[in-house]
Amino acid sequence: MPAGLPRRPRPLREGDLVALCAPSSGVEPALFPRLERAIAALRRRGLRVREGATLRRQHQQCSAPAQERAAELQALLLDPEVAAVLPPWGGERAIELLPLLDFERLAAAPPKWFSGFSDLSTLQLPLCLNAGWMSLHGPNLMELGADTLDATTAGVWTALSLPPGQPLCQRASPRWQSRGSNWVAQPGAGYTLTEATRWRRLDGGDAPLRLRGRLIGGCLDTLGRIAGTAFGDLRAWLRRPGMGPHLLFLENAEMAPCELLRALCSLKLHGWFDQAAGVLIGRHAAPRVDAPQRLSHEDALHAALDALGLPVLVDADIGYVPPQLSLIQGEWADLHWTPDAVELRQAPAS
Repeated sequence: MPAGLPRRPRPLREGDLVALCAPSSGVEPALFPRLERAIAALRRRGLRVREGATLRRQHQQCSAPAQERAAELQALLLDPEVAAVLPPWGGERAIELLPLLDFERLAAAPPKWFSGFSDLSTLQLPLCLNAGWMSLHGPNLMELGADTLDATTAGVWTALSLPPGQPLCQRASPRWQSRGSNWVAQPGAGYTLTEATRWRRLDGGDAPLRLRGRLIGGCLDTLGRIAGTAFGDLRAWLRRPGMGPHLLFLENAEMAPCELLRALCSLKLHGWFDQAAGVLIGRHAAPRVDAPQRLSHEDALHAALDALGLPVLVDADIGYVPPQLSLIQGEWADLHWTPDAVELRQAPAS
């Protein structure tokens, strides 16, 4: 494993080549019109586009056999001509790639942007821990196919093109989307943001918080499966010199409350919360549980996290309930929270 601190990729510039591949799920023909809009958005920004062989394929919840997906992804990540790798979205089966990737070779190579969320964080977290690459947990390529982007989603362009050392400054979204659009019927649809955003303290308090630490995290549905393995040994990573405290961000895509509780307990057992500056939890995308005799998602968070004594913010702009902020895996972050506003600054610690 590399001994140094995580490295931020160089900024995207006009004329750069970006590669599109599907290390988890590919794009089915019914969604090609949406994909074409996303590719057109890249080209309007002056970027050149190379499509990988896996991009427009899908069978049994993945784009191709694991060996083919891993070989294509690694080749693109190591190709000096490619400035960024942008999968269309996540999926279900990225975990199969982990033993097939050569993290030692990746650690010796300059980092490049690998951007998106969902199952992609199954790859982003090991890239950070085992190869020292920062990556971008934020809007997927397919989300960029909207005719009009909201300001929060559009922030991904700022994140990908920041000059070295320049801070990425963001605020919480004004509103979020409770019901999504059908991209097959409306391939250019953007988000319909109707609900007022309110990040909350899990303990119910209203005193302002300032949380400072290195951002690390992603989709809890998948990260709970690799915690403590060679690809998710966060405890060992945090012991490296200069790493500092971490700010753990997590989002729940599909887990019911009891599964959410088990996943969080697994992270506790593997030391993921040790010395954390705080925890950020995205809005739950899984079906709401309201029956008082059954455990709710809020109950699960309390059961798993209250005894830690850590600041926990919930209903954050992270993950499957859009829009979401662009979070740089492994970057230092300074977050200011009040009941009425959230400001997040990401930049190397000074």
